[in-house]
Amino acid sequence: METASVLAVCRVHQLLPDEGSVGVTAIDKRPVEGPLKVHKLGLHGDIQASRIHHGGEDQAVYAYSQADADYWANELQRDLPPGIFGENLRVAGIETTGAVIGERWKIGLDVELEVTSPRTPCAAFQRRMGEPQWVKRFTDAGRVGTYLRVIRTGTIQAGDYIHRLYVPKHGITIGRWFSDPDLEIMEALRDAEADGEIRLQPEYHDRFEAMLRRVGK
Repeated sequence: METASVLAVCRVHQLLPDEGSVGVTAIDKRPVEGPLKVHKLGLHGDIQASRIHHGGEDQAVYAYSQADADYWANELQRDLPPGIFGENLRVAGIETTGAVIGERWKIGLDVELEVTSPRTPCAAFQRRMGEPQWVKRFTDAGRVGTYLRVIRTGTIQAGDYIHRLYVPKHGITIGRWFSDPDLEIMEALRDAEADGEIRLQPEYHDRFEAMLRRVGK
């Protein structure tokens, strides 16, 4: 069994001009050498150009698995180095899309992160990748990776081991919620939060309300 580890730690390299409403994008993430501090709002020196749609404590760090990157490298027939997906962490030996919502990871000596929500692809991501219909392809494949909140700050670097400290009993993964959200999943997540098993970010409750309105409840 492969040992779970951090393959690369990535932060914004430069802001790039972008056609979107903000005018720039911080999606150009690239690996950095040596240890990097992890704060409540993410990696030291990392930024988000659009704070409306990205960032905040519930989306402080974005992780993408090498297994999913390998899938896309095969599909696109091109090299996809760490950071190309806009990820802060390229990881191996641990699921990101398959992570259970609310599970916690210990990375290195002191950093603790909690799985929060899937990444929703945007037009800036499509422009970054330069692939036709990329948002649709990425969405349909469901290999979206996960955002994480920082539970305990510290330092992190490539080569650090990742240990799963806690996995909630509800069993709902990032990928299942992203690709097939239904009322059964919604109720499982609501019950888990009510029992103190997990802490959902506010966007989940917005989705819950929208789902209930659609079915007339």
